[in-house]
Amino acid sequence: MSSNSIRILAGNSHPALARLIAKRLGTDLANVTVAKYSNQETAVTIGESVRDEDVFIIQSGCGEINDHLMELLIMINACKTASARRITAVLPCFPYARQDKKDKSRAPISAKLVANMLSVAGADHVITMDLHASQIQGFFDCPVDNLYGEPSVLRYIRENVPDWKKAIIVSPDAGGAKRATSIADHLDLDFALIHKERKKANEVSRMVLVGDVTDKIAILVDDMADTCGTLGLAAKTLMDNGASAVYAIVIHGVLSGKALEVINNSVLTRVVVTNTIPHAEKKKVCPKLDTIDVSAVLAEAIRRTHNGESVSYLFGHAAI
Repeated sequence: MSSNSIRILAGNSHPALARLIAKRLGTDLANVTVAKYSNQETAVTIGESVRDEDVFIIQSGCGEINDHLMELLIMINACKTASARRITAVLPCFPYARQDKKDKSRAPISAKLVANMLSVAGADHVITMDLHASQIQGFFDCPVDNLYGEPSVLRYIRENVPDWKKAIIVSPDAGGAKRATSIADHLDLDFALIHKERKKANEVSRMVLVGDVTDKIAILVDDMADTCGTLGLAAKTLMDNGASAVYAIVIHGVLSGKALEVINNSVLTRVVVTNTIPHAEKKKVCPKLDTIDVSAVLAEAIRRTHNGESVSYLFGHAAI
């Protein structure tokens, strides 16, 4: 057992999740003030000693993403200069994760830039969840724990989807096939795939279903839902092909732009997202939204990291 104690710091991106994590660890959030000067500079004041402590800074990549990233970098640096023993950046949703490769001429690899900035700021360790591409772990020279929402998703399906044994798991694109087949194998269910053709980013032109969904509950599984155009079209494609109902389960519910309008007007029965990104206000507008709480997974990862225990248990088991 480490002699130093856990200090949980939270930025402004998702204070509710930080409070849930701190509560599960039986501790309070450290006294930190994150404010802005009138010229929009970010000012961070850490109101208690972190000298020789094990510091975990919780900041998700959402909302005003650039401001929140800058907050995180300044908080990491403030803890480093205050002689913290170890600084772990806990990023439930990794910012710029979709910009992970050079997919066209002169395109930046912004996820690598974020990794470099975190390292230079002074992060010794990174904990995140369901990276858009797991190779992003290789952008860092420090240890990265990429936790999975899959065990929590499996538990949700078993407990909340009626007649789930007659369901079929569907990937809305070829990139998510591995994730969907893994869930289908664990639940001993069939698997289907939707092939989508894009004309430009965030706009899907045509969808083709591969697999039989007739008279089955279709469960769409993806890592991220942004404008929800893909989910809305995929749900319509599935219903047109004879599905009895369509659920969508997504790890990171960005839900930007007209996403809530799309969900409300779609044939989706329910859209389930984890709380890696705050959406309490959006649930008031969209009754189809439901939440999987992942604070237990993140809290257990923090506890195991602090105590020097293996985190790999969490890759296959849902924390309670």
